[in-house]
Amino acid sequence: MSLKNKSVVIGVCGSIAAYKSCDIIRGLSRLGANVEPILTNGGAKFITSLTLQVLSKNKVYSEMFDIHGNYEINHISLAKKADIIIVAPATADVIASLACGRADDLLTCTVLASNVKTLICPAMNSNMLNHKATQNNIETLKGYGYKFVIPDKGELACGDCGDGRLASVNVILSAVEGFVL
Repeated sequence: MSLKNKSVVIGVCGSIAAYKSCDIIRGLSRLGANVEPILTNGGAKFITSLTLQVLSKNKVYSEMFDIHGNYEINHISLAKKADIIIVAPATADVIASLACGRADDLLTCTVLASNVKTLICPAMNSNMLNHKATQNNIETLKGYGYKFVIPDKGELACGDCGDGRLASVNVILSAVEGFVL
């Protein structure tokens, strides 16, 4: 698989699984992709911007309005340059925001401003994932053409066992390959 000359915007949300985004970014980069990370406020509670910057070799975007040397409108410029957008890990909150068209942070604005393929990789507690509201939001997004990577089953951060673990990096990279090429 090669992602040479492809631009991938990856949204990293507030989940303990945010640490796995490092391996996703590394894998995408090894495949030749130019990776542009967006780190949400919640994601920044679990992983640092510096880590994502070093791995992607690109600026990490987190602010809706960047007044330091960048005269572009971040969510529009990122949406235009992306060949694919990946949200990994995707929280119930971000899934709900996208399903109802709420654009209240850089990630949701970028996704809503784009017309490229979007891959959502949920990671959350089983009860949250299986809640009717979350399942309805997932179905809504599927209706919009978004693709989903089914979460793994196993031990969750809270100690529960069930579905909701972020899918493995290899599964996510394979999904990107099938989605982009």
